[in-house]
Amino acid sequence: MRRNTPILLLAVGHACVDVYQGAVAALIPFFVAERDYTYAVASGIVLAASLLSSVAQPVFGVLTDRWAMPWLLPVSTLLSGVGIALSGLTGSYGLTLAFVAISGIGVAAYHPESARVARLAGRGSHRAMSWFSLGGNVGFALAPILVSLAVGQGSLRWTPVLALPALAGVALCVPVLRILGRQRANTPGKTALPVADDVPAFVKLSLAVIFRSIVFTGLSAFISLYAQQRMHGSTTAGTVALFLLFLGGAVGSVLGGSLADRYDRVRVSRWSYLLSVVAVAGVIHTPGPTMFLFVALTSVGLYVPFSLQVTLAQDYLPSRVGTAGGVTLGLTVSVGGLVSPLLGRLADSTSLHTSLTPLIAMPALSWLLFLALPEPTDTHKPRPTEPARPGDAPPERAVRPDPR
Repeated sequence: MRRNTPILLLAVGHACVDVYQGAVAALIPFFVAERDYTYAVASGIVLAASLLSSVAQPVFGVLTDRWAMPWLLPVSTLLSGVGIALSGLTGSYGLTLAFVAISGIGVAAYHPESARVARLAGRGSHRAMSWFSLGGNVGFALAPILVSLAVGQGSLRWTPVLALPALAGVALCVPVLRILGRQRANTPGKTALPVADDVPAFVKLSLAVIFRSIVFTGLSAFISLYAQQRMHGSTTAGTVALFLLFLGGAVGSVLGGSLADRYDRVRVSRWSYLLSVVAVAGVIHTPGPTMFLFVALTSVGLYVPFSLQVTLAQDYLPSRVGTAGGVTLGLTVSVGGLVSPLLGRLADSTSLHTSLTPLIAMPALSWLLFLALPEPTDTHKPRPTEPARPGDAPPERAVRPDPR
């Protein structure tokens, strides 16, 4: 249990940060109701959270590959919470966008460094990374509930209450960095042999994650409003649909880590994306409450490969694990938000049903890209050991081939 403590703390801290990614989508119906925003204007809020995050993610990834920045974990957690907390306090659309963008920068700064630290804490384990990813999924799932509790009974003026998860996340960062520092100090490491980067595979994987991000971000931005329409204006139906979309991700992440221990990661990801094609079609075209079942299946299907894609990216790019983690956990996810305004404009000119229909093709494109991806032949082969840095766990030991 003590050995798993850093991963558990990192997972909970990840949840505290990703609450704010989910909170942006959960706040959209309240912005529409209180400020009479159109779909296109409301989706611009999602864009604001994603745009700066998309630009900042690779920058922070490169920086964390060169220098250890453990201080980024508490600072970025606080920044992500402060932005959302302030977003409802002003009637100005421009200031609202600015505060949401600040939160997006905080999220962008958090993911590359946290992915690097999680890899070190979990010693490259797929299951450890799945638990770390699970924390983010739980944060997503809790977001609509927290937003509903804070804002649903009053108005957007209650958004400062949403700063509480950030304060909890900051408090969790201190013990985890101390634990990792003690582990590195007490455990000698050995330098591993270098492994070449597979850049073409990494690029294909990144494109697959982008297509996955488009469908997930598109649904998270509009599924609440779509469910309300389908259920005769019930706000409860919208909250339930968004909660299921986020909660299913928690199930999918843990399931993906378990399946990776029995089958290779590429094969499991292919299966899950095929499931997602059917599930997304069910969400959009199935009438009545059955839609909720397909929302849950969509979430599971899209999240089974989520943590597997992180470890695959790090195996394809072993000399730049911060960049790899930042791209797959952050940049490619944020890029999906760039498509939301296009979906919003299409919904304004036609209907939500019409605008969401193209999302069915996105997991199919991810599946096609995974057909061209190799599974690393030896996922346990030595990787370059990073130089000692404050807050790092012990470096991985080189693994010698079994002479048998």
